[in-house]
Amino acid sequence: MFPWKTALVTGASAGIGASIAEQLVAAGTPTIVVARRGDRLDTMAKGSSLIEPLVADLLTSDGCARVRARLKSKTDPVDLLVNNAGFGVNGNVADAPMDGSLGMIDLNIRALTELTRAALPRMIEAHRGWILQVSSMASFQPGPGAAIYSATKAYVTSFSEALHEELRGTGVQVCALCPGFTRTEFHAVSNMTDEEVGRVPSFAWLKADDVARSGLRAVAAGRALDVPGAVYKGASAVTGFLPRRAARRMMGVAAKRM
Repeated sequence: MFPWKTALVTGASAGIGASIAEQLVAAGTPTIVVARRGDRLDTMAKGSSLIEPLVADLLTSDGCARVRARLKSKTDPVDLLVNNAGFGVNGNVADAPMDGSLGMIDLNIRALTELTRAALPRMIEAHRGWILQVSSMASFQPGPGAAIYSATKAYVTSFSEALHEELRGTGVQVCALCPGFTRTEFHAVSNMTDEEVGRVPSFAWLKADDVARSGLRAVAAGRALDVPGAVYKGASAVTGFLPRRAARRMMGVAAKRM
């Protein structure tokens, strides 16, 4: 049984976000599902009185404003915020379209920060709240070939860990969820070809349901950081001990092989 009463999940129409929403509803948590694809949200909401669809494009000021307003409600408060919305684009910085690069920064960093800031005052006042930020294993090292995506996720992890400490003793918990390769639509959106996806060994793939379960348990337990899967737990530990030069070179070689 989860400790929160109401949840809001961004990027809830597919992948990890959809799995998180499904698990929350299965546990009896009323859940606001946020995405720009209203048809998918309507499909999710059919047959469940626990799902409240909120169509919003977080790349727009209007979309963010609508979600901020819902987070600030005192009559129907949200005490779990899951910032899952985000995307990545593969490719060298010099070749990447600028609109896609700036959109990645805008969604992965600005929108996440804006919604977190909107949720915090009411949570702090109530001495009760949980925020789960969906980051990535990519946040732990530079990512040649996905430099901007890795940098945005480094922000998410650092921001979340800092907040975890800032909020110590307030009753509000913040956790960064850092999965590795997970079977979702993400890789098609990020321009990875089937051949590139096929080069990732089968043991390195995580299931979205497992990632969602791990993240929800971690934030409920008050942990600052969660890395799902034994493979990635080991990899994150090793990366932490490598000199930055070695880590940078290792990721560069891996990117070229991909």
